[in-house]
Order: sequence, then structure tokens, then C-alpha cells
Amino acid sequence: MDKERAKAFMSTMVGTLNAGSISLMMSIGHRTGLFDTMAPLGPVTSDELATAADLNERYVREWLAAMASYGVVDYDPDAATFLLPEEHQMLVTRAGGPLNLASMLQTIAHLGSVEDDVVEAFKTGAGVPYDRYPAFAAWMAEVSGARFDAALLSEMIPAVPRVEEALRDGVSVADVGCGSGHALLLLAEAFPSSSFTGIDFSQEVLDTAAARANELGLTNVEFTALDAAQIDMAEQFDIVFSFDAIHDQAHPDQVLSNIAASLRPDGTYVCAEPKAHSLLAENMHEPAAPYQYTISTMHCMSVSIAGGGTGLGTAWGTELATEYLTTAGFTKVDTFEVRSDRTNTYFVCTKS
Repeated sequence: MDKERAKAFMSTMVGTLNAGSISLMMSIGHRTGLFDTMAPLGPVTSDELATAADLNERYVREWLAAMASYGVVDYDPDAATFLLPEEHQMLVTRAGGPLNLASMLQTIAHLGSVEDDVVEAFKTGAGVPYDRYPAFAAWMAEVSGARFDAALLSEMIPAVPRVEEALRDGVSVADVGCGSGHALLLLAEAFPSSSFTGIDFSQEVLDTAAARANELGLTNVEFTALDAAQIDMAEQFDIVFSFDAIHDQAHPDQVLSNIAASLRPDGTYVCAEPKAHSLLAENMHEPAAPYQYTISTMHCMSVSIAGGGTGLGTAWGTELATEYLTTAGFTKVDTFEVRSDRTNTYFVCTKS
């Protein structure tokens, strides 16, 4: 046995234990607003931070100890003060938008809540259905919302040939798997000459989306509760979007075929999917690969299997995605990436 390798792995395991633990505390820091409150204050005591955040001092003090011991915040033992350094702020505060990784850490607690279900799935081969993830949709809405606010109109839309001009002139648009409709509402507000349809299987999230559309006074948007595998809207749309919606479908091949059929002959489909390769060997160097395969096991793959699907998984990859898109009827498939969205690859697909 290589004792040095064993010692190195011991260090890795202790680091894993600490990282897993601190992820929960950083999620709490995001959800309670502690990071956002702390950022502009400079050095503060636990009592000062608790007062500013309107939280219990004893809990804040213990949270600060965790943050300081992991190096998230700086600690001055003489003054008993804590500082969130400027260099860390964009990665843990809401001001960071899509760079705020503290918001991503909420997934650790969400996925941990279904660990028993996933353990059972390992034994039976069954999946874990969507209804076992009651907080997941809200988390996805928060994370994707920050991404859309930062980049949808300024980076994503301008990167797709002819789409921005078409939206200004007035076309029919669908968002498949629209969730709470954040992207669709941004588009509907920015391009009033176009009409927009949001499609999702969850009536609950669509009710939220419709209420928000009403608040904004948008009359060019509607929402339809429908399983994407059951879409039957032949040549109704000029542009279709889907954002991180295909890989966890039970029947992604059918969904993509339906999307292709719903487009008019000269239409465009813009499909955003997690950035990865289809082969494990080509993902080994990616910093977030362990996270991708974990969220796949604990959610994306499992909900697909629960719906009777094959379970493509989060990291189904660009190569396999291109194959599926081509089989669905798209004769041209190009890809691009967005600077403010480092997690996705964007596929631009046409039938001619």
C-alpha cells in the first residue's frame, strides 16, 4: 500500500467533510441575507451584524465562526470583528447575479432531503418523481432568473442570427419548460410586437407566471399546462426556446421531435443545456464535473427514470445532444456560449 497516497486521500476526505459542511452554512448565509448585509459594512462584530440583519446574535456568531474557519470571511481576533473581503463579495452576494455561487449551494440541502429516496432507487432502479422536490422549482427559478437578468437580452438574444430582428418585427414564440416564466416575461416586455407562449407541465408554476404577467400588464403572453412530450402544435411558432429543460425529460427524443414539428419551416430553435461532453474521460478535467454528476444522480437522471424515461442525466453532453437534435429533424445545429452563463452550451437549430 502506498502510505503517502493514503495520507493524501485522508486530507481529501477531511476537505470534503469541511466543504460539505460549509456549503450548508453558506446556503444559510444566502437565504438569510447575511452575505448581502455584511458586504457593505466593513469589519463588524457578531452583535453588529446580527442587529443589521435582524437575526439572532448567537446563531450569527456561530455562523461567522464557520465562515472564518473556512476562509470565507476575515477574522480579527483582537477586535473580535469579521470582514467579508471585496474579492469574495461577487461570489456570495446577490449583487453577483449569476456569479453568486452561494445561491447554488442551496442544492446541497435540497438534494440531501431525498437521499433516502435515491438510496432506495439504487436498489430498485426506479426513479424519484418531481413531487419529492418541493423546493427545487423555486431554487431553479432564482438561479435561472439571475442568469436571465444578466444576459438574456444583452448576450443570448444578440448571439442568435436574425432572432433579435425577428422579435422586434413580430413573431410567434414558445418557451418549452418555461417554469415560472422569467425568461418569457423578459422577452415579452422587451419585444411587444411578438406573441409568447409558455409551456410547462406544472400548473402551479404557470399560475405564478401568469400572475406576474398580469402585474406587468403584459397582454402578449399566455401559458399552457402541457407535458412537452404531448405537444401537438404543428408549425405554430417562429422561434422556440428551452432552457435546461431537455435532459431531465422522460422522453427527450419525443420532446425534440415535437419542438421541431411546432416550428414553421424557416423557424429557429434555441436550446440551452448543461455544458459538458458526452464521455466521462472528456469531463474529468472540468472543475464542476463532480457537482454535475451528483445533481444528475440525485435529481435530473432520477426524475427522468421516474417518468418512465431512460435518464439521460445532466452531463449528457454536446455530442449526444447534437445527435438527438439531428434525429429530431434539425438539419443545421450550431453552438455558442455566453460569457455570463458559464454553465450552459447554447444550440441554435434550424430545419433548413
